[in-house]
Amino acid sequence: MRARLNRELDEYRFTVRPLSADEGGGYLVEYPDIPGCMSDGETIKEAIANGREALRDCLEVFRESGRKLAKPSIEAAQWRQRLPRTLYVKLTRQAQREGVSINSLVTAIIAEAVGSRQGAVSQRVGKH
Repeated sequence: MRARLNRELDEYRFTVRPLSADEGGGYLVEYPDIPGCMSDGETIKEAIANGREALRDCLEVFRESGRKLAKPSIEAAQWRQRLPRTLYVKLTRQAQREGVSINSLVTAIIAEAVGSRQGAVSQRVGKH
């Protein structure tokens, strides 16, 4: 059941954006297919984890109230990546420790890395 729930959560697209100092700093995660479903965190990884929890809660409220659940608007993109076994084992163990699927973990890691790079590029561009 947990694996099915994780797959369902993975189907919903989310956006991540930095929050300004006036907004309290950190990062905001929003789920465009579920209006009002959002969360934040100090880091991108924390914001994504909190966002998944918010999405889980929103989906549960929809089901309990009998409201029609929005379908994901965009199919998740997919690619295949071969990994050394040692890296795969490490990712699997980390996902288990965090209680998420390996797909969710890798998505969070990629989002965090992309967000960090975008922030670094923005800072470099701002200095010129």
